[in-house]
Amino acid sequence: MNQADTAWMLISTALVLLMTPALAFFYGGLVRSKNALNTMMMSFISLGFVGVLWAVVGYSLALTPGNNWLGDLSLAFLNGVGLAETGAIVALTIPHALYMAFQATFCIITAALISGAIVERMRFSAYLLFISLWSVLVYAPVAHWVWGGGFLADMGALDFAGGTVVHVNAAAAALVAALVIGPRRDYKKVALAPHNVPFTLLGTGLLWFGWFGFNAGSSLAANGIAAQAFTTTHIAAAVAATA
Repeated sequence: MNQADTAWMLISTALVLLMTPALAFFYGGLVRSKNALNTMMMSFISLGFVGVLWAVVGYSLALTPGNNWLGDLSLAFLNGVGLAETGAIVALTIPHALYMAFQATFCIITAALISGAIVERMRFSAYLLFISLWSVLVYAPVAHWVWGGGFLADMGALDFAGGTVVHVNAAAAALVAALVIGPRRDYKKVALAPHNVPFTLLGTGLLWFGWFGFNAGSSLAANGIAAQAFTTTHIAAAVAATA
């Protein structure tokens, strides 16, 4: 165990977790006031449902040795639910429980990202069922394919901080969900202007802040790679804001 690495990853995990409430503000400010609470809760509730599912089954399916498609779920019960320590697929200098928690924050926000595509037109109960099933049946296998030694990893796929596992994965799900559900009933009939732009700005600022943990934390150590990812993240966001 390395104390510096552990301290940095504790901070990174907290930073990434903050991004989900930040996303709630970002999305919540972009919808009409009557749907603001529903939209914000679609992000926030992922902290609970997806967080529990990741600890119980998702982590073991994604990031333990298994085959080219899934991790070995049986390893989840060797050292307590979700912590398949003897089956870790990476060499860690941090506590294994912390690695599981860091990866949990990625799964949580990925599920929450999808909600932006179906705001104002999906029942909350149906959304809960959707993200619960999606996090186990879609996110976990894809994470295993890329990060858990699956077939994409064998082909040489590189994904430092979730470009494929998080963003392409969530985007595909969001596109399919939007196509299946269709437009709002009152689309092109009433104004759909954002009700609270300051909420969106607050969410943007907090996402910027949290992204330092998201990207720099993906080095899993307090090292030069983390510093480079940290700096690149900040400059990229600054350039985007300027543009």
